[in-house]
Amino acid sequence: MSLRLLQHRDENGARSVIAAQGDRATIVPGATSVRELALAAIAASQSLAEAVAAAGEGAEVDLAAAHAAGRLIAPIDHPDTAHVILTGTGLTHLGSAEGRDKMHKAAAAAETLTDSMRMFLEGLEGGKPGAGAIGQQPEWFYKGDGQQLVDPGAPLTMPSFAKDGGEEPELAGVYLIGDDGTPYRLGLCLANEFSDHVTERHNYLWLAHSKLRQASIGPELLVGDAPTDVRGASRIKRDGAVIWEKPFLSGEDNMSHTLANLEHHHFKYDLFRRPGDLHVHFFGTATLSFSDGIATQPGDVFEIEAAPFTLPLANPLARAPGDAAVPSVVKAL
Repeated sequence: MSLRLLQHRDENGARSVIAAQGDRATIVPGATSVRELALAAIAASQSLAEAVAAAGEGAEVDLAAAHAAGRLIAPIDHPDTAHVILTGTGLTHLGSAEGRDKMHKAAAAAETLTDSMRMFLEGLEGGKPGAGAIGQQPEWFYKGDGQQLVDPGAPLTMPSFAKDGGEEPELAGVYLIGDDGTPYRLGLCLANEFSDHVTERHNYLWLAHSKLRQASIGPELLVGDAPTDVRGASRIKRDGAVIWEKPFLSGEDNMSHTLANLEHHHFKYDLFRRPGDLHVHFFGTATLSFSDGIATQPGDVFEIEAAPFTLPLANPLARAPGDAAVPSVVKAL
């Protein structure tokens, strides 16, 4: 059974860490955050699973009840949100080029490969190198720092100037940088990477703008070896009714890159190996409601679920207040 770690906050704001295996979940004694637990594991030369086992078992927890009550927060955070870095890679999944190519095809002649298709094909050819080799680098993007990370159940809020708010169901890796600059993968989460696909469709060079949006990760951090075949469903509800639903696939069996190759091309940069920092890295998807012509609206609810995660990730869509026609003003000193 896979070990899953969750973070809980009670009605008084007191925090705890929950360890779950199968249907059984218990408090991890003495732990108030997954980050602190991971730091202790690194210091003791233990794995996260060994650190949890060494802590023993506390009281049992009804995960379904805690989830329904909104007491489960994102499974990773930092007291200073500037030390949480949100990034991602795209065109990493088998079939992921189709939706992107639909958006970008009009910008190129029919007989010419778009840049997106070229990058996807390069990933197919070189994204899974042999042991000890470095493969083709993927598309990479930045989403922001920890203030952009939304708890499960909380609204995903698009800016007032956004053209769209669309879901991206995928897996995200969670990493902690050790004192010596070593990146440690703590585990994987279900994720909604959330982007502005209308802005991206206008011009693929606006991808960077379209990705500067919030994101949410599911309440469970899956510890240990990454599953190679993840199968789930992504849906959108409006006024309580499902208006769109589609299966999604992830894991290396369904990807054109290995996780190790994606990790290398992120952490090869010294600036991403600053001791103490946390990274949430989104691994990409091949399933978008936008590709099927769905136009989302505030109040819609995104739901993502997949085994071996036992709890879904659900977030309503909201738009930030403000007048998009009013320019930002910079004062000269």
